[in-house]
Amino acid sequence: MALEHIVDFLLEADRLKTVLRKIRVRGTDRYENSAEHSWQLALFAQELQPYAAETVNLDHVIRMLLVHDIGEIDTGDTMAFVEGGWEQRKADELAAVRRIFGLLPPGRAEYLTALWQEFEHGDTPESRFANAIDRAMPVLLNLANGGQSWRDNGIRYERVVKRIEAQIAAGCPALWEYLRVRLEEARGHGFFSEA
Repeated sequence: MALEHIVDFLLEADRLKTVLRKIRVRGTDRYENSAEHSWQLALFAQELQPYAAETVNLDHVIRMLLVHDIGEIDTGDTMAFVEGGWEQRKADELAAVRRIFGLLPPGRAEYLTALWQEFEHGDTPESRFANAIDRAMPVLLNLANGGQSWRDNGIRYERVVKRIEAQIAAGCPALWEYLRVRLEEARGHGFFSEA
């Protein structure tokens, strides 16, 4: 029965709530989980759509954002500012995505895997916008938390800019301009590692 497969998938997706990220929820000592991150990105996309670099189908963007980190159920989260090892990481995530989406009825697994891959490739207006939002959210949380995860993990200003500038500028130029100014201010306030 198709409904049983959907319920199995949903219960497996529930495990995304247990995948902790490297950044704390604003104003708390609790670390954010990947399910919270995905929800917040969907909300952010809804409000930021008028600033997208190109016209985007918001429904498609939100669907992509809701599944973009599902592979972390098996692989765990990797901080966006980590350098190296990305090819293996993405191969492992793809295997996880196929396993998890494979719990769904035929046709749905392929559809959701294609959404995940579209996000990863970043070659459509929707995926460029989704990637911009995904790159921006950890920056916004770090700015709100005094650079907590940057300082905790030895992340320098230059590494942050190198990792996020191109993707955010491509998907949402106004957001990059907003962040560029705030990152410069944060640098002056010592939000980054000096190591």
